Amino acid sequence: MEQRTHRLTSERLVGRPLRIEPGRAEVELLTTEEMAVDEHGLVHGGFTFGLADYAAMLAVNEPTVVLGKAEVRFLKPVRVGDRLVARAEVVEDLGRKKVAEVGVFRGKEKVFEGTFHCYVLEKHVLE
Repeated sequence: MEQRTHRLTSERLVGRPLRIEPGRAEVELLTTEEMAVDEHGLVHGGFTFGLADYAAMLAVNEPTVVLGKAEVRFLKPVRVGDRLVARAEVVEDLGRKKVAEVGVFRGKEKVFEGTFHCYVLEKHVLE
């Protein structure tokens, strides 16, 4: 399926789409040194969140989709060098409001989960 939103997203910082289909998306992020917050190689949670948010946006896949609210849980720490995969699915479709459930995995281990409340606007948020 064609990517209809967030086309200029940085693969290096937020992830690379692996699969986009109606109501679902899968995005991969390879964590790097520049994402680390300390000498132990702990990755800043904002990168994991960004990956999950991007997957939610692609699951909705409307050109004017934005995030309104998210309820998330960080389950495990992420380290430099980890390969993360976010899997998103739209679980509620209320027309212009869509709710996506997202899980982020390192292999089979879930490191993050969240519910993303997405809104499809009449026009671009900056117009």
